[in-house]
Amino acid sequence: MPKDVEIIEKTTPFRGYFRIDRYTLKHQRHDGGWTEPMTREIFERGHAVGLLLYDAQRDEVGLIEQFRPGALAAGWHPWLIEVVAGIIDEGESPEQVAIREAQEEAGVVISDLEPICSYLVTPGGSTETMRLFCGRVDSRLLSGVHGLPQEGEDIRVFALSFEEAMAWLADGRVANSMTVIALQWLALNRTQLRFRWAPAPT
Repeated sequence: MPKDVEIIEKTTPFRGYFRIDRYTLKHQRHDGGWTEPMTREIFERGHAVGLLLYDAQRDEVGLIEQFRPGALAAGWHPWLIEVVAGIIDEGESPEQVAIREAQEEAGVVISDLEPICSYLVTPGGSTETMRLFCGRVDSRLLSGVHGLPQEGEDIRVFALSFEEAMAWLADGRVANSMTVIALQWLALNRTQLRFRWAPAPT
């Protein structure tokens, strides 16, 4: 724990599928003084991996569509366009999660894996982190409905051109951070990625 943060009390008022911890703490201010004690609830849901599926040969992106209760509760359309994603289980590496989720949610095996970035999803109220990757796939295999029935998953996977994916990003059809970040990364790195993953014939 940093020396400029003091945790006065930590309790766990809720433990279910997810967990909520309550912290009472104070921290040093920018002027050198200390804040008064404050109480904050922190949502503990684990750490996640997101995977953008990309066919460099055909310049096509693979995305999924699934129901999200949080979007429903927020008053948004609850079927979201996303990248493949999953929670990191104990003992798993982020790379292993990316490979597993590609098979479970999209029914494909990725042949290369490119790191994109890591970030805190919503640090004001959760410890969740996201590790993003781009995975090389054959987009002709991206179709149908996938997911684990025992987890209530009903996930539609599909492929679309890079240009169409960028249009969806621009008009707000893509409305979650992991997919926005992954597509923006692809826009910046697409030329280099295609050079490595889809070299011109000699």
